[in-house]
Amino acid sequence: MFRPALAFFALTLSSVAWSAEPCSVDIHSTDQMTYDLKTITVPQTCQRFTVNLLHTGTLPRNIMGHNWVLAKKDDIKGVTTDGAAAGEADNYLQPGDKRVLAHTRLIGGGEKDSVTFDTGMLQAGQAYAFFCSYPFHSTMMKGTLTFGTSSGS
Repeated sequence: MFRPALAFFALTLSSVAWSAEPCSVDIHSTDQMTYDLKTITVPQTCQRFTVNLLHTGTLPRNIMGHNWVLAKKDDIKGVTTDGAAAGEADNYLQPGDKRVLAHTRLIGGGEKDSVTFDTGMLQAGQAYAFFCSYPFHSTMMKGTLTFGTSSGS
């Protein structure tokens, strides 16, 4: 009698862990203009996805500020060029830029920010990129975001 209850409890726990999709990710930025992740996969089962950005450095935002910006890969150059013109007060993003799908605010060393976005705007197979829009940072601080599983179902 004790064993079936224990087996049921173990199965319940394993099914909960198995079915829980990670609908968030933590990403760290540094004073050396790097992110600790180069790829992010958003499961198709997530209706909303959260990115938590932590700047692990010590330099202030006006010297080594970082943000996390999501756009289609082909839009990086335009977003960063227009963002540089917008300036620090606007987080190096042109206000109302429709090419920007999601973004955190610009943060300095020791700060953190998060953004949660609706995954309904993402399409499987579309090339998405995440990057820092601080001038010239996107050359080193960028990665790919994929919607759906890469194992092919």
